[in-house]
Amino acid sequence: MSEHKNLKIGLTGATGRMGQMIASLLPQADDLTLVAATDRAENPKIGSPISHDHDVLITEDIKIAVQAADVMIDFTQPEATLAHIAAARAAGTAIVIGTTGLSASDEAALAEAAKDIAVVYCANTSVGVTLLGKVVEEVARQLGADWDIEIVETHHNKKVDAPSGTALALGHAAAAGRGVSLDDVRDSTRDGITGARKAGDIGFAVMRGGDVAGEHSVIFYGQQERVEITHRATSRVIFAKGALRAARFAAAQKPGLYTMQDVLDG
Repeated sequence: MSEHKNLKIGLTGATGRMGQMIASLLPQADDLTLVAATDRAENPKIGSPISHDHDVLITEDIKIAVQAADVMIDFTQPEATLAHIAAARAAGTAIVIGTTGLSASDEAALAEAAKDIAVVYCANTSVGVTLLGKVVEEVARQLGADWDIEIVETHHNKKVDAPSGTALALGHAAAAGRGVSLDDVRDSTRDGITGARKAGDIGFAVMRGGDVAGEHSVIFYGQQERVEITHRATSRVIFAKGALRAARFAAAQKPGLYTMQDVLDG
């Protein structure tokens, strides 16, 4: 992989939690330069600097942003992400996508764009969570099918999708370990008289409150024992650092659809 110097970064959702966190880290990286920042047209901060550390003005024009940047970093909403990746594809600009809540058709659009540009798509850019997924897959593979799997996740009270993208990614990892599709064994709708737990299901429980950055536990329940694997994020800075690592990776790749595991392996 070739080394990139003075990599030009563009941020979508510039006034959001992740946009602001990533912007705050960029001055500490001597190989990265923020060159563009976008947000919704109705945002009152359009035309203002993204922060006191940068003189880059926030714009609503994604086309200008993708033309200025080597890599775009996108933590927004599914509808916005689709528009951003279309613009990135048209400009030939690599993109890192940390948006959650994308549908199967949305993900198909990402895969289509990846025919022309490098796309890093990950529900969670934390190095720890990425490694957790590998551990969960292996534990699920080693334990018998008679072990019940439950995934519990907690996030701040402003999060709009549930279960979280990370929880679903962990569910996919557990399902892969068992050689099944998560769509066939997912149970995240328990309410009322549900009857006994169906053998082989992977259950999800969701909690929302306060300012929790993110907590995920995968629990394997056996007879007279259980295995619990947990990751707790105490600050969004870990996601921002991971996103910048992913941007460096994406800039050096050929067109294709990559994961955070690819970033770590690279």
